[in-house]
Amino acid sequence: MLTHTGTNTIETERLILRRFAYSDDDAMLRYWVADETIQSLYSEPTYPTKEAVRGLLDKYISSYEKPDYYRWAIIDKEAGVCIGQIAYFLVDSKNHFAEIEYCIGSSFQCRGLATEAAKAVIRYGFEKMNLHKVQICTKTINAPSRRVIEKCGLTYEGTLRDYFYMNGAYVGRLYFSILREEYEAMHP
Repeated sequence: MLTHTGTNTIETERLILRRFAYSDDDAMLRYWVADETIQSLYSEPTYPTKEAVRGLLDKYISSYEKPDYYRWAIIDKEAGVCIGQIAYFLVDSKNHFAEIEYCIGSSFQCRGLATEAAKAVIRYGFEKMNLHKVQICTKTINAPSRRVIEKCGLTYEGTLRDYFYMNGAYVGRLYFSILREEYEAMHP
Protein backbone atom coordinates (compact mmCIF):
# COMPACT_ATOMS: atom_id res chain seq x y z
CA MET A 1 0.00 0.00 0.00
CA LEU A 2 1.37 3.39 -1.00
CA THR A 3 1.91 5.91 1.78
CA HIS A 4 1.33 9.45 0.57
CA THR A 5 3.47 11.87 2.54
CA GLY A 6 3.50 14.86 0.21
CA THR A 7 6.58 16.94 -0.49
CA ASN A 8 8.79 16.96 2.58
CA THR A 9 12.27 18.45 2.82
CA ILE A 10 15.18 16.16 1.95
CA GLU A 11 18.76 17.13 2.72
CA THR A 12 21.80 15.63 1.01
CA GLU A 13 25.48 16.45 1.24
CA ARG A 14 25.30 19.41 -1.17
CA LEU A 15 21.58 19.99 -1.68
CA ILE A 16 18.35 20.83 0.04
CA LEU A 17 15.24 19.55 -1.72
CA ARG A 18 12.25 21.47 -0.45
CA ARG A 19 8.91 22.89 -1.46
CA PHE A 20 9.02 25.81 -3.85
CA ALA A 21 8.55 29.30 -2.45
CA TYR A 22 7.71 32.52 -4.26
CA SER A 23 11.16 33.79 -3.32
CA ASP A 24 12.65 31.20 -5.74
CA ASP A 25 11.40 33.17 -8.75
CA ASP A 26 14.58 35.13 -9.55
CA ALA A 27 16.86 32.07 -9.38
CA MET A 28 14.41 29.98 -11.41
CA LEU A 29 14.32 32.64 -14.11
CA ARG A 30 18.08 33.08 -14.08
CA TYR A 31 19.13 29.42 -14.02
CA TRP A 32 16.59 27.22 -15.76
CA VAL A 33 12.92 28.00 -16.51
CA ALA A 34 13.73 30.54 -19.24
CA ASP A 35 16.34 28.27 -20.86
CA GLU A 36 14.81 26.72 -23.97
CA THR A 37 17.38 23.92 -24.15
CA ILE A 38 16.90 22.87 -20.52
CA GLN A 39 13.12 23.03 -20.70
CA SER A 40 12.80 21.22 -24.04
CA LEU A 41 14.88 18.29 -22.82
CA TYR A 42 12.10 17.39 -20.42
CA SER A 43 9.24 18.61 -22.63
CA GLU A 44 8.33 21.73 -20.70
CA PRO A 45 7.67 25.23 -22.06
CA THR A 46 9.91 28.14 -21.16
CA TYR A 47 8.86 30.77 -18.66
CA PRO A 48 10.73 33.87 -19.89
CA THR A 49 9.22 36.51 -17.60
CA LYS A 50 8.83 36.99 -13.88
CA GLU A 51 5.05 36.99 -14.37
CA ALA A 52 5.21 33.60 -16.13
CA VAL A 53 7.40 32.18 -13.38
CA ARG A 54 4.93 33.45 -10.77
CA GLY A 55 2.16 31.60 -12.63
CA LEU A 56 4.21 28.40 -12.53
CA LEU A 57 4.90 28.90 -8.83
CA ASP A 58 1.17 29.42 -8.22
CA LYS A 59 0.57 25.99 -9.78
CA TYR A 60 3.35 24.29 -7.80
CA ILE A 61 2.59 25.90 -4.45
CA SER A 62 -1.19 25.42 -4.59
CA SER A 63 -0.65 21.71 -5.33
CA TYR A 64 1.24 21.12 -2.07
CA GLU A 65 -2.08 20.77 -0.26
CA LYS A 66 -2.52 17.39 -2.01
CA PRO A 67 -0.83 14.50 -0.14
CA ASP A 68 0.10 12.77 -3.42
CA TYR A 69 1.96 15.77 -4.86
CA TYR A 70 5.75 15.51 -4.93
CA ARG A 71 7.76 18.39 -6.41
CA TRP A 72 10.97 19.74 -4.93
CA ALA A 73 13.01 22.87 -5.57
CA ILE A 74 16.66 21.86 -5.80
CA ILE A 75 18.65 24.26 -3.65
CA ASP A 76 22.43 24.28 -3.97
CA LYS A 77 23.72 24.72 -0.41
CA GLU A 78 26.88 26.53 -1.53
CA ALA A 79 25.11 28.99 -3.84
CA GLY A 80 22.00 29.18 -1.65
CA VAL A 81 19.66 29.35 -4.65
CA CYS A 82 17.18 27.23 -6.58
CA ILE A 83 19.13 25.59 -9.41
CA GLY A 84 16.43 23.24 -10.73
CA GLN A 85 13.57 20.98 -9.83
CA ILE A 86 12.82 17.30 -9.33
CA ALA A 87 9.44 15.64 -9.03
CA TYR A 88 7.45 12.48 -8.98
CA PHE A 89 5.28 13.93 -11.72
CA LEU A 90 3.43 10.65 -12.29
CA VAL A 91 2.31 8.65 -9.25
CA ASP A 92 0.29 5.48 -9.80
CA SER A 93 -1.20 4.59 -6.41
CA LYS A 94 -2.95 1.47 -7.67
CA ASN A 95 0.19 -0.10 -9.12
CA HIS A 96 2.67 1.39 -6.61
CA PHE A 97 5.02 3.11 -9.01
CA ALA A 98 6.09 6.65 -9.77
CA GLU A 99 8.08 8.43 -12.46
CA ILE A 100 10.70 11.08 -11.81
CA GLU A 101 11.46 14.16 -13.87
CA TYR A 102 14.27 16.57 -13.14
CA CYS A 103 16.25 19.46 -14.52
CA ILE A 104 19.32 21.37 -13.39
CA GLY A 105 20.41 24.73 -14.74
CA SER A 106 23.33 24.47 -17.18
CA SER A 107 25.63 26.46 -14.85
CA PHE A 108 25.29 23.63 -12.30
CA GLN A 109 25.51 20.61 -14.60
CA CYS A 110 28.33 18.05 -14.74
CA ARG A 111 28.90 18.21 -10.97
CA GLY A 112 26.81 15.19 -9.96
CA LEU A 113 24.05 17.35 -8.49
CA ALA A 114 21.26 15.82 -10.60
CA THR A 115 22.45 12.35 -9.58
CA GLU A 116 22.54 13.38 -5.92
CA ALA A 117 18.99 14.77 -6.13
CA ALA A 118 17.66 11.75 -8.05
CA LYS A 119 19.18 9.26 -5.59
CA ALA A 120 17.59 11.16 -2.70
CA VAL A 121 14.16 11.18 -4.35
CA ILE A 122 14.44 7.48 -5.24
CA ARG A 123 15.30 6.72 -1.60
CA TYR A 124 12.32 8.84 -0.51
CA GLY A 125 10.05 6.90 -2.86
CA PHE A 126 11.04 3.49 -1.52
CA GLU A 127 11.57 4.35 2.13
CA LYS A 128 8.82 6.94 2.76
CA MET A 129 6.19 6.28 0.09
CA ASN A 130 6.53 2.50 -0.06
CA LEU A 131 6.84 2.38 -3.86
CA HIS A 132 7.39 -0.91 -5.68
CA LYS A 133 8.95 0.68 -8.77
CA VAL A 134 10.54 3.99 -9.73
CA GLN A 135 11.02 4.89 -13.35
CA ILE A 136 12.76 7.67 -15.21
CA CYS A 137 12.51 8.39 -18.91
CA THR A 138 14.76 10.51 -21.04
CA LYS A 139 15.13 11.48 -24.66
CA THR A 140 17.63 9.61 -26.82
CA ILE A 141 19.42 12.92 -27.44
CA ASN A 142 19.96 13.60 -23.72
CA ALA A 143 23.17 11.69 -22.94
CA PRO A 144 23.85 13.57 -19.66
CA SER A 145 20.43 12.56 -18.31
CA ARG A 146 21.06 8.95 -19.31
CA ARG A 147 24.31 9.02 -17.31
CA VAL A 148 22.42 10.32 -14.26
CA ILE A 149 19.90 7.50 -14.57
CA GLU A 150 22.59 4.84 -14.92
CA LYS A 151 24.54 6.23 -11.92
CA CYS A 152 21.34 5.84 -9.89
CA GLY A 153 21.31 2.11 -10.68
CA LEU A 154 18.22 1.98 -12.87
CA THR A 155 17.84 -0.73 -15.51
CA TYR A 156 17.15 0.06 -19.16
CA GLU A 157 13.71 -1.26 -20.12
CA GLY A 158 13.32 -0.12 -23.71
CA THR A 159 12.90 2.68 -26.20
CA LEU A 160 9.73 4.14 -27.64
CA ARG A 161 11.00 5.03 -31.09
CA ASP A 162 10.18 8.41 -32.65
CA TYR A 163 8.18 9.41 -29.57
CA PHE A 164 8.86 13.16 -29.74
CA TYR A 165 8.99 15.51 -32.73
CA MET A 166 11.52 18.23 -31.96
CA ASN A 167 13.10 20.81 -34.22
CA GLY A 168 12.10 18.98 -37.38
CA ALA A 169 13.29 15.52 -36.27
CA TYR A 170 11.93 12.55 -34.36
CA VAL A 171 13.49 11.62 -31.04
CA GLY A 172 13.03 8.40 -29.07
CA ARG A 173 12.11 8.02 -25.42
CA LEU A 174 14.25 5.74 -23.25
CA TYR A 175 12.67 3.98 -20.25
CA PHE A 176 14.62 2.97 -17.14
CA SER A 177 13.42 1.62 -13.80
CA ILE A 178 14.44 0.22 -10.45
CA LEU A 179 12.34 -2.19 -8.40
CA ARG A 180 12.12 -2.22 -4.61
CA GLU A 181 14.12 -5.46 -4.28
CA GLU A 182 16.88 -4.04 -6.51
CA TYR A 183 17.01 -0.87 -4.43
CA GLU A 184 17.13 -2.90 -1.20
CA ALA A 185 19.95 -5.08 -2.57
CA MET A 186 21.94 -1.91 -3.33
CA HIS A 187 21.17 -0.43 0.13
CA PRO A 188 21.20 -3.30 2.65
